[in-house]
Amino acid sequence: MNRGMIMNIQKYSVHDGPGIRTTVFLKGCPLNCWWCHNPESQNIDFQIMYFKDRCTGCGICEKRCPENAIEIKDGKAIIDHEICTLCGKCEDFCPNEARKFVGKYMTTTELMKEIKKDEIFYEESGGGVTFSGGEPLVQIDFLQNMLKLCKEEEIHTTVDTSGYSKWENIEKIIDYTDLFLYDIKIMDDYRHNKYMGVSNKVILENLKRLSQAGSNIYVRIPIIKGVNDDIENIQSTIEFLKDINILQVNLLPYHKMGMEKYDRLSMDYRLTGDEKPSEEVMNSLLKKFKILNKRIKIGG
Repeated sequence: MNRGMIMNIQKYSVHDGPGIRTTVFLKGCPLNCWWCHNPESQNIDFQIMYFKDRCTGCGICEKRCPENAIEIKDGKAIIDHEICTLCGKCEDFCPNEARKFVGKYMTTTELMKEIKKDEIFYEESGGGVTFSGGEPLVQIDFLQNMLKLCKEEEIHTTVDTSGYSKWENIEKIIDYTDLFLYDIKIMDDYRHNKYMGVSNKVILENLKRLSQAGSNIYVRIPIIKGVNDDIENIQSTIEFLKDINILQVNLLPYHKMGMEKYDRLSMDYRLTGDEKPSEEVMNSLLKKFKILNKRIKIGG
């Protein structure tokens, strides 16, 4: 696969691996985490985000839509998503930028050209490129090709993954990935199903196998008050990680920065937005995880 669906490319990132990095966000994810701050990455197809506060109801998009999928109601332009073909004309002609088209196909050549623009920053900072999402393993062939190209250019590679994939997919990229950022969210399978929509069994098994393969791994654990910050889950996570060969654990306090995106995508946000753990709680968890004798950090 020489073409991938890209959600976003973030330059000068310092939270997605060592040094200054270019983070490539791929669309598509099999998980449906309640706190996901990139909900536009879950669907692998094109999407339109609607910024209702910017819409003045001028009617230009309604006139330009070739499918007659837009109607002005109560001073706002409303899309009938059953009719909409995602042609993007409503974004092109909106004078107020009330609609944003999400998703862009890029070839490996096009994306590599974009990545190489920042090579000087990688060399000076020990950085490189990080493939994130969504879940980058959803586009495994494209991901593998990009990782190979980066290694040919001697660019440090990182893959940020939930681990929810067939082991064969992970195996395809091991030799081309310098670092895995691996998410562990909840140890109890029932609760994992509730908050992520999938079982955690394959995730935990893949982490064990990745560890046994000798890969460099940072485990990243989002901390969400009332969801996974209880003592039972924390202790279970620590016990599990005792037998895993990892370099670092990042404890990531919940934030609600992606909350407004849900309304723009006509999606429901299932948390209250008040789930950020206190600084006291985070420091307490930091002390608990130090029993692993690994680098433990709060934040990315």
